[in-house]
Amino acid sequence: MPVVVTDNCRRCRFTECVAVCPVACFHVDDDMVFVDAAACIDCRACLSACPVLAIYDEDDLPDDKRHWIAINEDKAKTLPVIRFKIDPLPDAEIRRRDLGLA
Repeated sequence: MPVVVTDNCRRCRFTECVAVCPVACFHVDDDMVFVDAAACIDCRACLSACPVLAIYDEDDLPDDKRHWIAINEDKAKTLPVIRFKIDPLPDAEIRRRDLGLA
């Protein structure tokens, strides 16, 4: 099963996941990243790379986050692929603290 990016990525857009992805399956907008499940090879390297625990293996996705499967699918179709790590959003560390992960 592929991985799914969820709402913890919002307002952070840390891209450590992109840096470890061997197939460039991530897409980016102004707020967060999304994964293209069709391009994901299930290596799961991104799971431990994400500093805000926003990425789940689809098999482990909590029920209240299952809607993120469709969101990732839709967004991946229209957004550009991101191949390299970029700077997180300016308030990413604040968001990380707010999530209790800093």
